[in-house]
Amino acid sequence: MTSSTPTALAILAHPDDVEFTCAGTLALLRRKGWDVHIATMTPGQCGSGELPPAEIAAIRRKEAAQAAATIDGAYTCLECEDFFLRRNPETVLKVIALVRQVQPTVVFAHPPLDYISDHETSSLIVRDAAFWAGVPNIKTPGLAALSYVPHLYYVDPMEGKNLYGETVMPRTVVDISEVIDTKQTMLVCHASQREWLMTHHGIDEYTAAMRSLGQERGALIGCAFGEGLRQHLGHGYPQNDLLAEVLGVRITAPAAPS
Repeated sequence: MTSSTPTALAILAHPDDVEFTCAGTLALLRRKGWDVHIATMTPGQCGSGELPPAEIAAIRRKEAAQAAATIDGAYTCLECEDFFLRRNPETVLKVIALVRQVQPTVVFAHPPLDYISDHETSSLIVRDAAFWAGVPNIKTPGLAALSYVPHLYYVDPMEGKNLYGETVMPRTVVDISEVIDTKQTMLVCHASQREWLMTHHGIDEYTAAMRSLGQERGALIGCAFGEGLRQHLGHGYPQNDLLAEVLGVRITAPAAPS
């Protein structure tokens, strides 16, 4: 059984990944009375050119927790390592345990193809965990197997492009116009990252990049700001578009996926 309150669990690779991608959808679900839980695979310990790993990781955990608290959400770091994220038994079991603990109705993950391997590896691990959390013979001490497979949605890749630079079209676009300021507030909690992105990625205007993709996605459905998603519809997964049912006219299907 799921928990009595519907719950959204976003498990992405690094602090600020959620805020760039699906934070608006999470904010809307929170307004509907859902519980929200944000998790990152790593604390982002490589995300600084000046601070050593332990110091920047401590800062980034605090920033991620602050961002989640903006919408009264919980935050968990799974304490894997930047760049060295791998699909191995220890890591997959960590995520299965989290899924069993949270008992999510909906899980959000990175898309299978993205610009760095941490995102792609995280995507596969979360996909595995959503399915295998319901298998009793996979043991997580103190946590029982789920009796269901949660809905699974992939967020947009960064800049809406896959690793080949090709545009990835969402199947679902959520109208987040009314919560775009909330999404921006969550993103700017990650203050340590603006300078790092300017130094390493050549990206300035941290929030402008988020809003730009939001405007592109919103244009697909005729609204100011949107978030793109694709539902995992493989064998054994739920086939109904639960987000469309919950958020109603905020969601449509503008185009076939690339």
